[in-house]
Amino acid sequence: MKTLTIIDTFGFFFRNYYALPQLRNAQGFPTGLLTGFANFIYAIKNEHDTDYMLFALDSKGKNFRHDLDPSYKANRPEAPEDLKKQLPVAISWIEKMGFKCYQEEGFEADDIIASAVRFAKAHDIKVRIVTHDKDLYQLIDDGRVVIYDPMKKLEIDSEKCFEKFGVYPNKINEYLSLVGDVADNIPGVKGIGPKGAKKLLDDFETVENIYENLEKVANPRVKSMLEEGKEKAFLSKQLVRLDNSLRIDDTFESFYFPCENPLLNIADELEKYELRQMLARVKNGALHVKPKAETSMGFKAVLLDTAPALLGVIEKIEQGSIVAFDTETNALDAYNAKIVGFSFAFNEKEAYYVPIAHHYLGVGEQVSLADAKKALEMLLSHKIVGQNLKFDLAVIENNFGVSNVSLYGDTMLLAWLLNPESNVGLDTLAKRFFNYEMVKFKDVVAKGENFSHVEIEKACEYASEDAWMTLKLYHKLHEMLEPRLFEIAKEVEFPFIHTLMKMEKEGIQIDGAYFETLLKRTDGAIESLKTEIFALSEAHFNLNSTQQLGNVLFEQLGLPTIKKTKTGYSTDENVLQELLDKHPVIAKILEYRELYKLRSTYIEPLLKLSKESPKSRVHTSFIQTGTATGRLSSKDPNLQNIPVKTALGREVRGGFVAKEGYTLIGIDYSQIELRLLAHFSGDEAMVNAFREGKDIHQETALKLFGEAAAKQKRGIAKSINFGLLYGMGPKRLSETLGISTKEAKSYIESYFATFPTIKKYLTSIEEEAKKEGWVQTLLGRKRFFDFEHANAMQYAGYLREAVNTVFQGSAADLIKLCMNKIVNTLVNDEAKLLLQIHDELIFEVKAEHAEAFALEAKKIMEGIYTLRVPLHVSIAIGKNWGELK
Repeated sequence: MKTLTIIDTFGFFFRNYYALPQLRNAQGFPTGLLTGFANFIYAIKNEHDTDYMLFALDSKGKNFRHDLDPSYKANRPEAPEDLKKQLPVAISWIEKMGFKCYQEEGFEADDIIASAVRFAKAHDIKVRIVTHDKDLYQLIDDGRVVIYDPMKKLEIDSEKCFEKFGVYPNKINEYLSLVGDVADNIPGVKGIGPKGAKKLLDDFETVENIYENLEKVANPRVKSMLEEGKEKAFLSKQLVRLDNSLRIDDTFESFYFPCENPLLNIADELEKYELRQMLARVKNGALHVKPKAETSMGFKAVLLDTAPALLGVIEKIEQGSIVAFDTETNALDAYNAKIVGFSFAFNEKEAYYVPIAHHYLGVGEQVSLADAKKALEMLLSHKIVGQNLKFDLAVIENNFGVSNVSLYGDTMLLAWLLNPESNVGLDTLAKRFFNYEMVKFKDVVAKGENFSHVEIEKACEYASEDAWMTLKLYHKLHEMLEPRLFEIAKEVEFPFIHTLMKMEKEGIQIDGAYFETLLKRTDGAIESLKTEIFALSEAHFNLNSTQQLGNVLFEQLGLPTIKKTKTGYSTDENVLQELLDKHPVIAKILEYRELYKLRSTYIEPLLKLSKESPKSRVHTSFIQTGTATGRLSSKDPNLQNIPVKTALGREVRGGFVAKEGYTLIGIDYSQIELRLLAHFSGDEAMVNAFREGKDIHQETALKLFGEAAAKQKRGIAKSINFGLLYGMGPKRLSETLGISTKEAKSYIESYFATFPTIKKYLTSIEEEAKKEGWVQTLLGRKRFFDFEHANAMQYAGYLREAVNTVFQGSAADLIKLCMNKIVNTLVNDEAKLLLQIHDELIFEVKAEHAEAFALEAKKIMEGIYTLRVPLHVSIAIGKNWGELK
């Protein structure tokens, strides 16, 4: 089925302008609309193949709607100057790129679109309409006609139309007749809103039926409004009617999408208006029709189910070969999973699968654990690459005792370094780089079963494909990754895999009795709070149901509505904070939520995990590719987000203890991100303050508020110092400090006036990010930002994230360097690294060696990298984690 894409041209251009209004080239000419247009053309061919493209334009004269109502569209405001400057350029691009516009005197773009839809449906052509015009929703016809939102990259069908308006497409004409449309000066019935219109149409179906049955309208106020607005309702219905009488048969083939790259035809214009990222794509031939995915495997999957066959293949592998390796297991927990088989590949023509522990009736021959171990020791002496090797190497160590494998590369990490924002799963990478559809796990393993139940022949195809694709990906990513990033992979990220494996294996001890007591106390506090909340609100309800809570707060108690969602009233934390002074129950609800979260997220799960472990130790899983900045994240359980600002959060940390005869040591970088700010910016005052060991927040307060007020306002200075690194503006600062936005703004302005070098440097990060499309950390890791495709909110967010990434990402670089070095030089049987909580490391060390170890670790951390300012760490020693702060 062929596809026609129709652009509601002026509406589309207006939308692009308001999405990216602040973009300009070096000459000051606005380019937001043009950028959005170029991005759309790029995306439409690469993401949504289309055979025809029609740009529908309004005619300049009047049409039948003006005869019906002279005030039709009369209240439209004058377009902004920057928009008017770009419109003629954008329209000229349509023709230059090889597309056709359609304009007819006496008709609007909507009528052209309706006529084109009628023609397309008659010729079995699917239609995608790019518009935000409510009128055009009446054209939606599932499977044949959809509305397309290019900003959200979303196709809107009948159900999504219903979600948006409460009526289906065949009722949009009736709906707009009642509610009107301010944009086009369509009056509708005064006083009838979306909910009222929906109810009337649910009851009576059409405007005509409403007026024929006016006496049946139960609400006297609604009935009165309908009586008064009858004339306007029928006028509105005529105004929103689409005229599909235009004949476009003779011109339709001229709308064919050009086979060549349309953007090549405006390369000089892209250069002129400085759309550099798009120009680079065009010059590199990035716009192309994607080839169809391969329908069969591009390699031979070989089953090695006997020891002689397995050892025979491994012996033939040339020394120094790169070998892709993958394991198959009966579970996802690497430290408890049993191996079922493994696969490997050393060329792109063949890949091998070795079955070890498949269990089902009639299972064929398999390789024994002893022979598998012998084969693995030989195989793993080669240059091993894998996808998420941390898992596979842990499985091998725990099943065979084979450890300290010298890994050569990890495709998951290479893909993450190439673009830390992207999905780095094997299936996704295969699709992205080779347009290859991998066999899905769910298609191989039946629900409720594990890989050991899969037939060996089927397992061979699935597992061999993983190894084969991993090898292809390794070569592809090695070729694509710039040398500096590949160097970071080899020197930092690959060795870091071993560091994390040692931490995960060690785990940290839990005091079960402590958590039992804490759980009982928390349950008691939760029950007390529930009693108070029910008394204050004079209602009994499910506190964990946002819908029920919303009804109590906003309907029964009559509190002012702050925000609504599709399902009802919003009761998120921001809403509750705004209502804090409106009713005493709000504070209690916030307290309840905090206690309930700590109980369900930490106290109860940690107690359960400690009971399941023979040594009462919990083993988190660290995720190396979990953030775009480079910070570690952790899961099962997540030990990096335990609150420290609340008393109960600190009490949770008190349940993590050192084993008998050992003590815990916490070593924490002091103000690492501010030191990085001083290093990067070179601000003289900040650099000197750090070099002289002064209190940076006190120094900032002195400069901002003078000696008399400095001590009192140190907290404000601290909030500003850290807030700027996270893109904090006046509104956020005012909320943090509990002051007016105006006062917060004056503080920020005063700060930048006092530290102009810092202001200049932070601005330079944003400018460089906009120009290049990326920022980089201390070691050279890059994070990319798609400013060209961003709407206004995303654009502002990207600027904040760009600044934050430089500092948070650089701090992550430093802590990784430290961890690798400490694990390789200081960690032994009597001293283990257990946890990393962003800028803090937690060790478990034999008590008599604790102080000496801490001083050695401190020396490494403070000397790991030479900055313009000294690095400084603080040391804490205690029997439990809570004592380390």
